[in-house]
Amino acid sequence: MVASGSKGFLALWLLASFSALPACGAERGTSLQGRKALFIIAPKSFRDEELQVPTAALKAKGCQVTVASLTTDVATGMLGARVKPDIALDEARPANYDLVVFVGGVGAKVYFDHPRAHAIAREAAAAGKLLGAICIAPSVLARAGLLKGKTATAWPSQRRDLVANGARWDEGPAVRDGKIITANGPKAARRFADLLVEALGGK
Repeated sequence: MVASGSKGFLALWLLASFSALPACGAERGTSLQGRKALFIIAPKSFRDEELQVPTAALKAKGCQVTVASLTTDVATGMLGARVKPDIALDEARPANYDLVVFVGGVGAKVYFDHPRAHAIAREAAAAGKLLGAICIAPSVLARAGLLKGKTATAWPSQRRDLVANGARWDEGPAVRDGKIITANGPKAARRFADLLVEALGGK
């Protein structure tokens, strides 16, 4: 039987020991604290997982995520997601973010030759920011002239477009070449998310 004095000492020792430990997942959850990401979605028919999976992964690490679209009206996903963008595309300033991502889905075609979308991508690249695009959205980067000499992937329908604009095609689900990260569709959303987190400095 332990004496009452020993019990008191043991209780204080245990309390001090546990207090010195980080909260469960604390370090992992805040590794991107202070980082900011901008996700650009189509007003209609963006691909739900390609927004939800990467943004959830970034937020879990402490990254602040802003969603933009052509307007701040509620945007609809191909699988039924309804998202109210935080800002309109014209308000987006790449200098305010560490990462700019173009989300795919059939609606992303609206940005293929969109002057403001191209300007945002080019401004981000010129400022040394990270750029991401998934599914058909890598064509936005390609047509903005940002994939010349870069290894990239996309939904198979966009292969010709990427190659015609100077990209080196990669068959993988997701690929990083310097500060540009691309992925080929919703099944690659998890890998895409991991590459974004890693590129931003998360573990």
